[in-house]
Amino acid sequence: MLGFLNAPVGVAYHLVFALTQLLTPLTGGLAAAAAIVILTLAVRLLLSPLSFAALRGQARVAGLQPRIAALRAQYGHQPDRLQRELTALYQAEGGGLLAGCLPLLLQLPFFSVLYRLLESRLVAGQPNALLSAKLLSAPLGSHWLTAAGPLSMHELVFLGLFALLAAACFAAARFARTGASSPATGQAPTAALTKVLPYLTVVIAAFAPLAAGLYLATSTAWTAAERFIWRRRTIVQAPAGSGM
Repeated sequence: MLGFLNAPVGVAYHLVFALTQLLTPLTGGLAAAAAIVILTLAVRLLLSPLSFAALRGQARVAGLQPRIAALRAQYGHQPDRLQRELTALYQAEGGGLLAGCLPLLLQLPFFSVLYRLLESRLVAGQPNALLSAKLLSAPLGSHWLTAAGPLSMHELVFLGLFALLAAACFAAARFARTGASSPATGQAPTAALTKVLPYLTVVIAAFAPLAAGLYLATSTAWTAAERFIWRRRTIVQAPAGSGM
C-alpha cells in the first residue's frame, strides 16, 4: 500500500541521516531531532508559495460570501439557475473551492513522504535508524502510551511536545479566524473546519511515534507563522476605512 512513496521516502531518509551526521558535532544526542526539525522547515519553506496561494484563494472565496448569499436568496427556488450564476461568479472572480484547496492538495505528497518516513519502522527493507535516536531520554520511535510513568522523562518529553503542538494549533486557528473575512451571512464553508481540524493533530501525535509528533509540531508552528504573516500583510494592504 502506498508503495509509490517508497522511493521518495528513501531519498528523504538519506537526507535526514546525512543531516544528522552533520549536526552531531554541534548538537550531540539531539542531532536526529534537530535534523527532523530542519528538514521539515526546509520543506515548508519550499512549499510556502503554494501555502500563500491557498490563503489567497481562501480569502477570495470568503470575500465572495455576501454575493453568494444574495444569489441564493434570489435564485434559491431555481437550482439550475443558481448553479449557473454561482459558476459565472466564480469564473469572473477567480474563486471557487479549488482556489483554496488545490494548492493544499499539491502539498500532500510532500507531507505524506515526511510523515511516512518518521513513522515507518523499515525503510527500503532496513530498520529506520532515525527512530532509535533519542530526544533527551525518549527514543524517537517510542509512543506516548509506552511511558514508564507519569513523572518519567519519557512522559515529560511527550507532554512538552503536546503542549507546544496545542499552542501551535491554537495560534494557527486564531490567525486563520482573525485573518479571514467575516461575512454577515455566515455561509463560509470552511469556517467550522478551520476552528476544529487543527486540534486533531494533537490526537494524531498522541498515537504517533515521537519523531512524527516532532514533525507535526514543527509543521503546525510553521503554518501558524504563515497565517500570521498573511494576516499582517492583509491588514497593511487593506485600504483605509475598509474595516479590516
